[in-house]
Amino acid sequence: MAFGLYSRYRNIKQLNAVLEEKNRIIEEERKNSEKLLLNILPKVVADELKIKGSASAEKYEKATVLFADFKGFSSIAKELKPEKLVEDLDYCFGAFDEIVERHGLEKIKTIGDAYVCAGGMPRGSKSNAIDVVEAALEMQHFLDDMRKSKKNGNVTPFHARIGIHTEPLVAGVVGKKKFAYDIWGDTVNLAARLESNSEPGRIN
Repeated sequence: MAFGLYSRYRNIKQLNAVLEEKNRIIEEERKNSEKLLLNILPKVVADELKIKGSASAEKYEKATVLFADFKGFSSIAKELKPEKLVEDLDYCFGAFDEIVERHGLEKIKTIGDAYVCAGGMPRGSKSNAIDVVEAALEMQHFLDDMRKSKKNGNVTPFHARIGIHTEPLVAGVVGKKKFAYDIWGDTVNLAARLESNSEPGRIN
């Protein structure tokens, strides 16, 4: 009887160890999935999507949109190897991501060499226009410093045009596969036009 009880105890202990390891793996995968979701969507939108299975579109009466892109990028792209081009873009956009996060803004997307972010969403902020302008100035300062430190030819000397506009816009999640959080409205279009008409190194 004693041997049977000991054997049962040992089996239960082994089973618990297996279950604990499986639970640890499940929890780790859950955290990884959540981290990936937060890389795609704002937290409030991701939370709504997890709870309801869908996310509602929102209208923001006062949001600020920033568009940035690099002067002569197509010509630069022809001169660089693909790996170097992606490496340099990743370096710049990684710095932009840090600046955007530091100022409490929301990165919307990158399209080629264009970088789009917004302030005042998904949660409102009275200072969102100031926050976006300060972020834009930091982006230009980062690129200035990067060009000045180009001593060994390792960094592509990008010059950015930046356009900013504040007015209402609509934001929401679109798509069923590779879904994306995006923004629409005249505010977005005007910010893009301001960017395309900006001088390199300056902010409209």
